[in-house]
Amino acid sequence: MARQAAPRGWTSAIETFLEMMAAERGAARNTLDAYGRDLMHAELWLNGRGGSLETASVDDLRAYLAAAEADGVMPRTAARRLSAQRQFFRFLYAEGRRADDPSATLDAPRRGRSLPKILSEAEVDALLDAARDRPGPEGLRLICLLEVLYATGLRVSELVGLPFAAVARDPHVLIVRGKGGKERMVPLTAAAMDAIAAYKAVRGVFLTTKTSPHLFPSRSAQGHLTRRRFGQLLDETAILAGIDPAKVSPHVLRHAFATHLLDHGADLRSVQQMLGHADISTTQIYTHVLAERLRTLVETHHPLALSLSSGADL
Repeated sequence: MARQAAPRGWTSAIETFLEMMAAERGAARNTLDAYGRDLMHAELWLNGRGGSLETASVDDLRAYLAAAEADGVMPRTAARRLSAQRQFFRFLYAEGRRADDPSATLDAPRRGRSLPKILSEAEVDALLDAARDRPGPEGLRLICLLEVLYATGLRVSELVGLPFAAVARDPHVLIVRGKGGKERMVPLTAAAMDAIAAYKAVRGVFLTTKTSPHLFPSRSAQGHLTRRRFGQLLDETAILAGIDPAKVSPHVLRHAFATHLLDHGADLRSVQQMLGHADISTTQIYTHVLAERLRTLVETHHPLALSLSSGADL
């Protein structure tokens, strides 16, 4: 399946679908962009066969999936594209723009369940120590970002876009507006509270206007620190901490937050609520991380396992 050029705009059907996702389901901009890209990928491929996504038959969609498999597209990517198509065709059917849903009988590609990457507690401590070595207001902002992220497990978009009001009500908790506009309350650690207080004292340095509604204001078009800039800061800090930057990302710290909480006895339902997961099955992946770590620990350090691997007589 040849790589398609990036489209200049969506088709009218896709654009209408995305408008519905934004208005009725509160989909975030990044989610809408991802749906648009996946749907336009299929649209352009079908255009090459003289068709279109809006009028595609079940055979057209099967051919598209088969071409993706033949080109070595990862099952996870193919499944994501099919998921976007299913929502798109359900929308067309509900709106009366199609009399059928050609995606209804398609099976999603089989995909393995990969475990999330995490950092150890020692590596998180090393990151925080490296951040504390950064001087001035930028250092205090970086410490605040990392302490809040590790204390709450926020999504990176939630973190950089935090409103100032989120920390103005109660210093012990953070009020977060997540996916679909749903609010959740996440408790803060003492270290995070201290970091927020220290940063708030120098926050004025980052203001480009007299006031800003954002906790982390900047000169960006959004008015707050961008995800990209935070990623750059995280890479720089990882290097200073002696950690491969490829191992570190905001989402890896979110995974570390959840895994370390469970490791210390937190219950799954509480972690689900703090992460803002709609379904607890999403949170359960972290129990698999713990199980894998326990298996590795036993195989590496248990005397019986060591004896068996060395071929010793028992």
